[in-house]
Amino acid sequence: QVSAQVLLSGAISPGSSLATPSSPQGSFLTGKKGTREVPLSSEERAPGKRVAVSAAGRWLPLILAVLALGLAFAGIGKHGEEAAGIFFGAGSLLLIAGILAARRLLTQLENAEGVLSLTSVGRRNAARRLSRSTGAIALLACGSFLVIAVGANRHDPREASRERSSGTGGFALYAEASLPVYQDLNSAEGREAFGLEAQEMADAKVVPFRLREGDEASCLNLNRAQTPRLLGVEPKLLAERSAFGFSQSLADKKASPWSLLDWDDGSGTIPVIGDMNTVLWALHSGLGQLVDYTDDRGTVHKLKIVGVMNNSVLQGSLILSERHFTKLFANHSGYQVFLIDALEAKTKALAQSLTGGLEDAGLSVTPTPERLGMFSAVENTYLSIFAILGGLGLLLGSLGLGVIVLRNVLERHGELALLRAIGFTKKSLHQLVFSEHILLLLLGLAVGVTAALVAVLPSLKTPGVGIPFVSLGLTLLAVLGSGLLWVWAATTGALRGSLLGALRSE
Repeated sequence: QVSAQVLLSGAISPGSSLATPSSPQGSFLTGKKGTREVPLSSEERAPGKRVAVSAAGRWLPLILAVLALGLAFAGIGKHGEEAAGIFFGAGSLLLIAGILAARRLLTQLENAEGVLSLTSVGRRNAARRLSRSTGAIALLACGSFLVIAVGANRHDPREASRERSSGTGGFALYAEASLPVYQDLNSAEGREAFGLEAQEMADAKVVPFRLREGDEASCLNLNRAQTPRLLGVEPKLLAERSAFGFSQSLADKKASPWSLLDWDDGSGTIPVIGDMNTVLWALHSGLGQLVDYTDDRGTVHKLKIVGVMNNSVLQGSLILSERHFTKLFANHSGYQVFLIDALEAKTKALAQSLTGGLEDAGLSVTPTPERLGMFSAVENTYLSIFAILGGLGLLLGSLGLGVIVLRNVLERHGELALLRAIGFTKKSLHQLVFSEHILLLLLGLAVGVTAALVAVLPSLKTPGVGIPFVSLGLTLLAVLGSGLLWVWAATTGALRGSLLGALRSE
């Protein structure tokens, strides 16, 4: 009995029993009076330190979890990067709380009482090397958290492409001409001028933009844009459609941000609206800030950013009202950029008809999801790289768990040899060691995935952000399968051969 308690290193308390069919007497451990307790042979902890750690471990996870929930509630109603930052912070706090809670769970399993089995003893042994076990859990939790958090920010242009608040604005086609078009494509006369068939154009509505060429201010240009492109539009055409989603604007909650383009505060500043990537990254500006712009006569004008759209097909340009545009650029007549509403079934035929009819104007027509995907390709490429590296890191983490198994088994070779000597089969020892380390794998993945789901909540509500649930799920399943494989292989390798020879060195 004394030798058996040395083997299990305190995992069995007096009064417990462990029965195994392979034991010669059926029950080789009993909690009879007079049983001697042997001190732990490893990681002995002083009572005072143990009490302090226990108190901190009890309350700190709860405090962090409450802070995470409070931060998440504070982020409800926020949009854009502000919401993403708040929820990512909440998820990070929950991640730390989960790791500490997992450590607390291990200490509780170590001190649990009751009838023991091979599996329960294996789970309790996970707390023998508490710091080592917590490190394995933290590695797997952080890896799975980052993989999901990064993957959730991938933009899918086909996601909700017909919604007005998406990056397409609900429009089916984006068209741009090399030469100005002076005719109104919404009128019968304008369509007849280009030979457009009435049947194909029956349900189509066109929103025309005047164009002032300038520097490409989208993510496709690595240089800083000094003079961005300008688009002039009649604001009510976009306001009545509630086109595009906004992350920030100076408008009242009930008013459309597009109505700000007609605003005049008497200071001479011209209100403009831009895409988030254009304003933040290309122009290094922000909401309410001024951008200098020089017109054809060399006069410098102040453009004030009154609204910031989410990722959109208008990336690379600043949008102002047609009234202000004609004052700045009196020599620029006609329209060169068009957003077209059309039925999904007629989109392809309409694109061909417009391309052929306006061939002399050099019109090129692109489906809006395709154009949006072109802008998102750079960002998605970086996200794919990080996701692949994160997945490899998780796989290496599961391999590291196998290394921990080998080290733990080698350190306890004599103990396992003693179990083998008193009647345990190798299959029973395999189950004992496997159950101990598989708990660490499951805890790590559970903590990381739970925290990541909180961190990506804004992405679930953002149109155009398609979370790749299938690929993320397959990655986590691959990590789980890899962890199971390495733990099983390490356990099998460590227990291979005769263990009885290790008794001579004990």
